[in-house]
Amino acid sequence: MKPIKEGKVREVYDNGDSIIMVATDRISAFDVILKNKIVNKGAVLTQMSKFWFDLTSDIVPNHMLSTDVKDMPEFFQNEEYKGKSMMCKKLKMLPIECIVRGYITGSGWASYKENGTVCGIKLPAGLKESDKLPEPIYTPSTKAEIGDHDENISFERSIEVLEKEFPGHGEEYAKALRDNTIALYKKCADYALTKGIIIADTKFEFGLDEDGNVVLADEMLTPDSSRFWPLEGYEAGHGQPSFDKQFVRDWLKANPDSDYLLPQDVIDKTIDKYLEAYKLLTGKALEV
Repeated sequence: MKPIKEGKVREVYDNGDSIIMVATDRISAFDVILKNKIVNKGAVLTQMSKFWFDLTSDIVPNHMLSTDVKDMPEFFQNEEYKGKSMMCKKLKMLPIECIVRGYITGSGWASYKENGTVCGIKLPAGLKESDKLPEPIYTPSTKAEIGDHDENISFERSIEVLEKEFPGHGEEYAKALRDNTIALYKKCADYALTKGIIIADTKFEFGLDEDGNVVLADEMLTPDSSRFWPLEGYEAGHGQPSFDKQFVRDWLKANPDSDYLLPQDVIDKTIDKYLEAYKLLTGKALEV
């Protein structure tokens, strides 16, 4: 079998009336696929997504059908795909990345320092780096092709983008994406706090099923798509240590001549962070 689509990290296979999504051990940063693989990273992404999909199925339906390779064609029934593969419903994907920010950090902090806004949303004066926001904010972006950068857009612009592709439904879908994104974030962020993890921000993707219902898709609340901070030692006013690939981004920024090749100790520390986050959030070690 050959993938019908390859992303920076995921490969998608056609399985007739479903698809099979495989999270590889590739890692990307700054929209570039790095030269190293992070062994077991794909399993963390798939199994963590499964955990969150199960936890939030009361808020919005999701695309997951099975993560057991025994339910998939023989091609996937081996060690290479075990734990990394998810059989999913086929959806018509919506062309918006649904980003939600509960804390001010990263590009949001840079923007706020400049003009007091994040993605055009005016925020209270006097916030410090890594501060919790009074309420989570929804900052959608367009989906870029590999090699291009996503573009932050306003909620109003997201209506226009969706209206162009789905005439008569732009506002309906835009509101559904925003409301589901905020509801998912609030439930999961509250849960994560009880496990010692702050979810600073994350992104979701949604699609439509054959009946036109909005369905949660792709990955969910993984260290690839989110900023996870340890609650212990959290203090606003500076950057935070993290359980996600911010560690890799920071190393790349400090080593601009690396040609996107990581040293072994950075690889080891990265997978250790991913595995630790998985264990804290789910309450059990990842079986790989």
